[in-house]
Amino acid sequence: MALPEGEFEMPREERYAIPEAGWLGKAIDKGGLIFALGLLAAMLILIQEVVLRYVFNAPTIWAHETTVFLCALAFVYGGLYCTARDSHIRVVLIYDAVSPTVRRGLDVIISIISAIASAFFAWASWELVKRAIFRPDGSIHLETSGSAWDPPFPALLKLFLLAVMAVMTVQFVILAINHARRAVAKREAR
Repeated sequence: MALPEGEFEMPREERYAIPEAGWLGKAIDKGGLIFALGLLAAMLILIQEVVLRYVFNAPTIWAHETTVFLCALAFVYGGLYCTARDSHIRVVLIYDAVSPTVRRGLDVIISIISAIASAFFAWASWELVKRAIFRPDGSIHLETSGSAWDPPFPALLKLFLLAVMAVMTVQFVILAINHARRAVAKREAR
């Protein structure tokens, strides 16, 4: 089937995690479906809320916080998802101007720097989690939203951010190792 003029179909290999992402990248890629379904659920919840509010004059107290939480989860996971697929935004002015050999070296360097940055963000997330989960006396109490419904979504979102940043750090380490292996294999093949 021909696509309309100006549109193109993404090559099949670009629809999934890149090979250098390894088994973790494949798992992250598959996990994206869960968060896509979460966005679909958020949409359905908002439609329900509009109908309940404007047709039956019976709004809920949970719909808005739930949809914000679901969208925030998808947004946070999106960074990890893009990492596994190598589809993050980057400035390619230098990257596109160099030879493939230099690009392979840049892939290693970029992955190492990104791993370090992700580790710092994971540490910063831990600082947020400590305040969101532990009381000053050390007991556990999840931070809540303070609304009439008062769910523990703020604490859960901070925990999720910590987990994603930790996994992203590992993913960048895997990428650095596999990019380096690929660069060495290409050099030895010559």
